[in-house]
Amino acid sequence: MTGHPIPETVASLMPRAKAELTELVAFQSVADPAVYPKSECEAAAAWVAQALRAEGFEDVALLDTPDGTQSVYGFLPGPAGAPTVLLYAHYDVQPPLDESAWLSPPFELTEREGRWFGRGTADCKGGFIMHLLALRALKADGGVPVSVKVIVEGSEEQGTGGLERYAEAHPGLLAADTIVIGDTGNFRVGLPTVTSTLRGMTMLRVQLDTLEGNLHSGQFGGAAPDALAAMIQLLASLRAEDGSTTVDGLTADTEWDGLQYPEEEFRKDAQVLDGVGLIGTGTVADRIWARPAVTVIGIDCPAVVGATPSVQASARAQISLRVPPGHNADEATKLLTAHLLAHAPWGAKVSVEQVGQGQPFRADIASPAYTAMADAMRIAYPGQEMQSSGMGGSIPLCNTLAELYPDAEILLIGLSEPEARIHAVNESVSPGELERLSVTEALFLRNYAASKAV
Repeated sequence: MTGHPIPETVASLMPRAKAELTELVAFQSVADPAVYPKSECEAAAAWVAQALRAEGFEDVALLDTPDGTQSVYGFLPGPAGAPTVLLYAHYDVQPPLDESAWLSPPFELTEREGRWFGRGTADCKGGFIMHLLALRALKADGGVPVSVKVIVEGSEEQGTGGLERYAEAHPGLLAADTIVIGDTGNFRVGLPTVTSTLRGMTMLRVQLDTLEGNLHSGQFGGAAPDALAAMIQLLASLRAEDGSTTVDGLTADTEWDGLQYPEEEFRKDAQVLDGVGLIGTGTVADRIWARPAVTVIGIDCPAVVGATPSVQASARAQISLRVPPGHNADEATKLLTAHLLAHAPWGAKVSVEQVGQGQPFRADIASPAYTAMADAMRIAYPGQEMQSSGMGGSIPLCNTLAELYPDAEILLIGLSEPEARIHAVNESVSPGELERLSVTEALFLRNYAASKAV
């Protein structure tokens, strides 16, 4: 990337980027007050707002969204007649999970083996730093050629939909000609990739009740209906013997026709233990990008330590269902709910509560903005051509923006390549990817402005 002012400028800004990401990672901004104090999210939001003001953004605001969190907005006016580009990231993060399994403190950016470790380094505090780097590089080389809106969400990881509802209530706020969602990632380090599809999701909590209260397992076990055993049987009904998702009425045979994911590479990325098989049928890409996938993400049951010999009266579980393009998340929610009600054994009393939902998304990669992105990636990644892949995760805001602004082009890039281990212990970001993708975004904005000026 030498010999071009944008890459050279971004390279010179990397030490500052590391210092800023270190500050941002230090906020324990998990948007769940039962896990971390709300003040941590508020402090992170204030940091983001101050960073935007320092870059000359106007109308910087902390938006109080309906789910009780704050998203950060700012506007940077461009030349007269220039198009408007919306840049998205989120500052909230996943909980660190087992902190003892981290090789360095989760909220302390630590450099190791050529990567920067810490919760949110890739997903998605690093995405906000990427936006800053791109804008700074353009300002140093003639100015930002477009008007820029930035929105940094405060509850993306919780799936509570606060920003989506806020945007729907203020439809002009995020209006733009094109939108860059900085919350996905390259298929591989060094392989420039746009994400063309996202699975949606629905999140349900199911509770089974069978008894007025727990009973002695010696006195009543064998005849008394055990709620935990009933829950185990109910959850097992969501998978076929090969591990495929089986929700009554939900088709699960779609095939992915784009970039493929070799099984051995997937096994390595997922750190599957030797001798343990993958689940499902079809190609790996079919399974993770094109088909529904159910996951039991939590279950309430007695801990092994301190357990008593009791038949359980109640059991509760939280279930995530990823919903691929071609399906509607509302319909998938109804089907999953009906399945849970129909398959509970022994007449157990069933209650189902929805706690999150987002629609799947499919981008139009033949649009002009994608041509501008492909041209940018050729410079940022010499010798490489832009690839397109799916992503099994969900960004519900994408569909909200697509519905609000049907003429806007939406592009998805980011820092969450497989080695980043987002949502797991020891999350990290490749500083090389941060640098190259910041160059990519800067050149994209310049290319896009030029395409609109013709």
